[in-house]
Amino acid sequence: MDDVAEVLRVAREAHRRRDWPGAYERFTTARAATVLSAEDLGALSDAAWWLGRVDECVEAGEAAYQALLDAGRSRAAAMTALELAVSLFLRGDEAPGSGWLGRAQRLLEPLPETPEHGYLRYIIEVEGALDGDDLGAVADAARAVQAIGRRHHDPNLRAAGVVGEGRALVKLGAAPRGVRLLDEAMVAVVSDDLAPEWAGNVYCHLMAACHELADVRRAREWTEATSRWLSRLPAAVLFTGICRVHRSQVYQTAGEWERAEDEAARVCEDLAGIGVASVAEAHYQLGELRRLRGELRAAGEAYSRARQLGRDPQPGEALLCLANGRVDAATASIAAALHAVAADRLARAGLCAAQVEIAVAAEDVQTAGRGCAELTDAAATYGTSGLEAAALHARGALVLAEGRAEEALPALRAACRRWNDVGAPYEVARACTLLGQAYEALGDHAAATAELSSARETFERLGATVDAARAAELLGDRSPPAGLTAREVEVLTLVAEGRTNREVAGELVLSEKTVARHLSNIFTKLGVSTRTEASAFAFEHRLTGS
Repeated sequence: MDDVAEVLRVAREAHRRRDWPGAYERFTTARAATVLSAEDLGALSDAAWWLGRVDECVEAGEAAYQALLDAGRSRAAAMTALELAVSLFLRGDEAPGSGWLGRAQRLLEPLPETPEHGYLRYIIEVEGALDGDDLGAVADAARAVQAIGRRHHDPNLRAAGVVGEGRALVKLGAAPRGVRLLDEAMVAVVSDDLAPEWAGNVYCHLMAACHELADVRRAREWTEATSRWLSRLPAAVLFTGICRVHRSQVYQTAGEWERAEDEAARVCEDLAGIGVASVAEAHYQLGELRRLRGELRAAGEAYSRARQLGRDPQPGEALLCLANGRVDAATASIAAALHAVAADRLARAGLCAAQVEIAVAAEDVQTAGRGCAELTDAAATYGTSGLEAAALHARGALVLAEGRAEEALPALRAACRRWNDVGAPYEVARACTLLGQAYEALGDHAAATAELSSARETFERLGATVDAARAAELLGDRSPPAGLTAREVEVLTLVAEGRTNREVAGELVLSEKTVARHLSNIFTKLGVSTRTEASAFAFEHRLTGS
């Protein structure tokens, strides 16, 4: 028995240090030799959960619950029931999860207020109601959860209430207030003020809000900070997997598509049978990346798998129909997706961007106009740079399709700037493609060539084969002469107009040193030694648009 006591001592110390592999191994060893206490069974369940051993987590948790119930410890039994419910919900086992939630509710009903009442309210009235229609009631419930946390000095409960209120406010259109609350809750995460499982809950809600809002910069900053915090947690299989999904989304936007695909593929492998929602989102991510690369059959398979796991694969599936040339199917698909979220303004925003793209391809400017108007309204309501960029992009595409190239130019140039600001190179290149078409319609062949060449270079670098082919088709035989790059064409065009290096730098937002380097490369490629000779080349090859 002395040996068992020592094993248990080491197991408890490992659990306190968040050494879940060590805790799991030693608690399991001790359990084979003796009957574990309810606390030790709970710690074993916790360690198993972090290691992704959900079956063993649930089995040990059920044993802990029964031991606590037998001892008349209703509060602790209720909390264990709540934890079991959450573990089962994460795995997608809705019915047994609901059953354990009912047990917790029944145990807590006759008791005076405890922190466990706050956790129960959070799970049912906040987290379980965020996709419902009464978001005002969700915000009220979240504030009540915060109050319970304050009364009982429970930082996890306070943070959960803050993040729940933030999510509700964002969905209600009060995005600045909501995001501030989400940021406040995240400070507690990276400061290590919360239990790891509640830190994970806060992070997931923040990233969900960032994704809805297209708030790329905030998502990137908090993902980097959380990754540093996560590195201090050994073998956190489930939470590491959840973080990988969000890193994949960030990498995709940043144009790091190989890294994005690696992260998503790891989630599908590591969390299979453990975290169904995360795996579903990872399959959707794989679908998006494969669609963007032109791997259309593989994209369809990934979207289908996401659907099987409960993730509506929109707008990707509609855009896949468009990429396959099935414009009517794409139109019907995006229309159905919008009907499915008729009351959710924020969810509709991302779908509206796809609706505009599809409607323009279908030459249905009326539908494109409705989608553009709704997206513009959402951008004004929620005020994030990603939504604003998407709205400007949609506006430019719409008016260009209507034959008003002169009106498209300012919207598309503003969209390029916004996409650049959030670090989204693929979206920048898509806007540049439209800019090239607008310049061409206005007879500015030099600017059209520069924009289309820049877009093609970005698409080729990313591996966006379909988009690169489209840009090349629009360029025709107007690729820059003498091996000039798109940026060198821009510099040469301005030099031919008589601009100084300083003026060129100001126009293109470059340093004078960079402009000088471009000019030196231009002279070398053209075999000239003066600005006058280079300008003559530009006029001869119609690079000035005159």
